[in-house]
Amino acid sequence: MLPPAQVRNFNEEGYMVVPGFFSPEQLALMRRECDNGIEDMHRRMDAASTDVIHISHRGYRYFINHQTDRSPALHELAFSDQMAELCRATIGDQAYFFLDQYVVKCAEQGMSFAWHQDAGYITHTKVKPYLTCWIPLDDCTVANGTIFILPFSRMGHRDVIKHVRDGATNDMVGYAGDDPGIAIETEAGTLVAFSSHLLHRSTPNTTDRMRRAYLLQYSPEPIYGPDGAPLNKVEPFLRSDVDFAVLFESALPEGHHGP
Repeated sequence: MLPPAQVRNFNEEGYMVVPGFFSPEQLALMRRECDNGIEDMHRRMDAASTDVIHISHRGYRYFINHQTDRSPALHELAFSDQMAELCRATIGDQAYFFLDQYVVKCAEQGMSFAWHQDAGYITHTKVKPYLTCWIPLDDCTVANGTIFILPFSRMGHRDVIKHVRDGATNDMVGYAGDDPGIAIETEAGTLVAFSSHLLHRSTPNTTDRMRRAYLLQYSPEPIYGPDGAPLNKVEPFLRSDVDFAVLFESALPEGHHGP
């Protein structure tokens, strides 16, 4: 399922691109739960009489976290055999489910997202590089705001850069150089996996349709906030001496089967 050349590219340059990694059924599931998440975000904004919640801006872009808490089917996808294979190939035999997030750029006015490393948002401590799986739910092009990546060889290092918060958007910005990066133009259902130390950005959506993407993140060790509580999630997924897939299957309701 994972081409060896792409695994080598991840190890050397910090990212891989695998078209057709997700099935049409999985893609339909992720799209459906994205729509549900947008509706819920609007309800939250209405309740708070605001158009901005953290880095989500109504009608421009949405960042929707923790849909696996609301959707057992999404949770099964996050803990599937194919994601286990990916984790083993990139971060090793120990993995914790860290975060799931929808990123949506609205039609004709979706905002850009500044150069950053995912690890640049963790400012209180150092953590081992973790894995981000960026899954386009729509065909992605430069016109509709796909991501750009800056390979390790062009970054010149693999370290976490000090990020500065942009007061206008709440984005954390980690790079202001001249390298435009590599545009990832690809079809819906592709796996784009990259290290938390990889610089990436995205441009505005200038088309007449939304650009939706789903993120799944896994860490090789638990990640905790400054208060000692889990920063996002610390759900055990893989460990070299425990088969969590078996434990997950045994915890499902009778008559329900995991992946």
